[in-house]
Amino acid sequence: MVEGLRERKKRETKQRISDIATGLFLERGFAHVTVADVAEAADVSVNTVYNYFPAKEDLFLDRMDGVTQRLARMIRGRDRGESAARAVLRELRQDIGAVSPAYGLMDGFDAFMNVIEHAPTLKARLFHVQEQVQDAVVAVLREETGAPADDPLPLLVGGQLAWIENTVVGYITREMTTGGKATAVSRKALVLLDEIEELLSERVLTYAVREG
Repeated sequence: MVEGLRERKKRETKQRISDIATGLFLERGFAHVTVADVAEAADVSVNTVYNYFPAKEDLFLDRMDGVTQRLARMIRGRDRGESAARAVLRELRQDIGAVSPAYGLMDGFDAFMNVIEHAPTLKARLFHVQEQVQDAVVAVLREETGAPADDPLPLLVGGQLAWIENTVVGYITREMTTGGKATAVSRKALVLLDEIEELLSERVLTYAVREG
């Protein structure tokens, strides 16, 4: 579908507000910037900011919708003959091997995480995002396998798949915030993924294979 002029302007306005807010948070810290400060810097009303971002935290963590559905999309997009776990491992290796900024492999990530470290509400939001990731994975596994509501396997396998991503992202975050360089951290994260795969049982690795 072709994006209309009105939709494009709304998207651009939302992105501009987010970019300005992020710059202010990085400069002053999350607690020392108000929504009114963001509105003034962006030359819009406070109501306009809230129209695009329901909460102050959304101004900084504005791309979390993509994160919460990322693993679920990997599972839905798995190849024929490929299991859910194999698809997740393949996609993670591909993205991390490509030094994707989506996993924190970028300059300035330490400053981004420093803002979160000093803002309890942002840290709480990230914990909530992790719960949403697992919920989305469990839901797609039930959908893809046709498992009944009382079948514990989607929950058990989904928990391990969410753990894989959470562990790798946590490792990358620690490395990047202690002076690591993106390319080097990427290589070490790939080794970690190999070690994670060795820990997974065959039952997890062969769960939810897409029929050919």
